[in-house]
Amino acid sequence: MTPSPKRSDSRKVIISCAVTGSAHVPSMSPYLPLTPADIASQAIEAAQAGAAILHLHARNPVDGRPTPDPAVFREFVPEIVRATNAVINITTGGSTRMTLDERLAYPRVARPEMCSLNMGSMNFSLHPIAPKIEREDGWRFGWEKEYLEGMEDMIFRNTFRDIRNILTEFADHGTRFEFECYDVGHLYNLAHFMQLGLVKPPFFIQTVLGILGGLGPDPENLVVMRNTADRLFGRENYHFSVLGAGRHQMPLVTMAAILGGNVRVGLEDSVYLSKGVKARSNAEQVGKIRRILEELSFEIATPDEAREMLGLKGAANVTF
Repeated sequence: MTPSPKRSDSRKVIISCAVTGSAHVPSMSPYLPLTPADIASQAIEAAQAGAAILHLHARNPVDGRPTPDPAVFREFVPEIVRATNAVINITTGGSTRMTLDERLAYPRVARPEMCSLNMGSMNFSLHPIAPKIEREDGWRFGWEKEYLEGMEDMIFRNTFRDIRNILTEFADHGTRFEFECYDVGHLYNLAHFMQLGLVKPPFFIQTVLGILGGLGPDPENLVVMRNTADRLFGRENYHFSVLGAGRHQMPLVTMAAILGGNVRVGLEDSVYLSKGVKARSNAEQVGKIRRILEELSFEIATPDEAREMLGLKGAANVTF
């Protein structure tokens, strides 16, 4: 195994915050931000709480449905940029209901410092949650039930050609990626594109654990992903980060930091703060993981430190 490099930033932990996402539906939490004003407010508060990177999706402000509409993004992204120095990370994932062109509509015009990029097609589903919502709280909006239940028969598409085209197009913009890896094979897909010369280190690898269709939330799987990434890329060539879905969020991201990695929290990944207690904001989750990390003697990376670590082009070189 490649030894860990002796870097000045080796104890700096990047906190990413995924503010709203597209998988969770409004009925799962009254605190999930839906309107541009709510997304902006919660994102700004998360940055103030210690998040260096803000991962952003957009929602229809009328009913909370995921939307790729650049006009909606423009209602909150510039406001976040004016109020914070955080790295803005725009999704290319959108939702399973969107075409690739829809998913890329805003990133193409925004040319952000960073975008998320799922490293393969996969089954991705939250459909087992639907009966619980219907039984306990009911649905806030008419689209939600079919949306969640329909995931059972949906595929999240990101073919090799899709990924290659995204990497090629966004290389011209200087945009770098949060490579979202839901399974070991996704790491090998990233290695394939590295061998083709389409991606270059330092890579920002986001290991996703606990989504039905991907690797489960077992701590052993986190170790497998870490060791596989070491073997494929060499530890000096990538920054490892972890998100845990649902109730597994805090234990897994804490373990990630102990293993030398970075962390992602946010209401996209879990609507809870602790067992049975829903987070009232993204900032609550950021504040909690920051307290945990600082108690473990980790230093929290600032946005500019994260930019340097990840080789980003800088906030002045975007078109928000």
